[in-house]
Amino acid sequence: MQHQRIPGWRPRAAALGRRTGVALATVGLVAPVSLFVVGGEAQAASSCTGKTGPYQRQVESYLKLKADGRQSAKDCRAIQKFQVRYGITPHIGYAGPVTWSKIQQLKASANPNAAGTCPTNRGRIACVDLKRQLLWVQNGKKVVYSPVKIRSGRDGYETRPGLKRVYWRNKDHWSTLYNVAMPYSQFFDGGQAFHGVSIPISTPPGSHGCVNMTNSDAKRLWGVLKLHDYVYVWGKRPGT
Repeated sequence: MQHQRIPGWRPRAAALGRRTGVALATVGLVAPVSLFVVGGEAQAASSCTGKTGPYQRQVESYLKLKADGRQSAKDCRAIQKFQVRYGITPHIGYAGPVTWSKIQQLKASANPNAAGTCPTNRGRIACVDLKRQLLWVQNGKKVVYSPVKIRSGRDGYETRPGLKRVYWRNKDHWSTLYNVAMPYSQFFDGGQAFHGVSIPISTPPGSHGCVNMTNSDAKRLWGVLKLHDYVYVWGKRPGT
């Protein structure tokens, strides 16, 4: 589940009745609930918000809506449907950073290196795009690990850009510095590593320099990257 923060929004549990037994987040006062059918299953969705998100125009453009940067009832329903489909909560039609990040991931899936920024002459290489907060692996020009969302270093602890190599791997690493598990760690620059986290990838403000991934994505990356493989990091995380 992918969570996004909305200014002024506070989660509140509400029952849908004995048949569904589903808890959902509502906005402010009690509001009507709609149902979307996703993959053959009915899923609850909170009522739409009238707030205009920071990525309103970009999300409208991707969803082929009128890209005027202003929230409308039609915009909200379309954004909400997209959020339910991809498990983004709260699914209230707010065009926030998590929704935009998911769209960027989908747009990058076909050709993440369209700009040619990540080197194609290093063999297998992990490509880390800090601006889009995406990671993928390619071997030459062939993508062998599709783009996934990441959580790079926060302001003051930025993930360092440049060409590097995986120099140490530890599947069950434990950080003595932060007293936290770092499963499927693959170190590429000092104490900076790819590794899994149990918190949502979108949780602000960012990591202490490592490239955080979901545990499932980190496990898959462990099976793709090898010791001494190249890593290329570029761009700048928004807000740093």
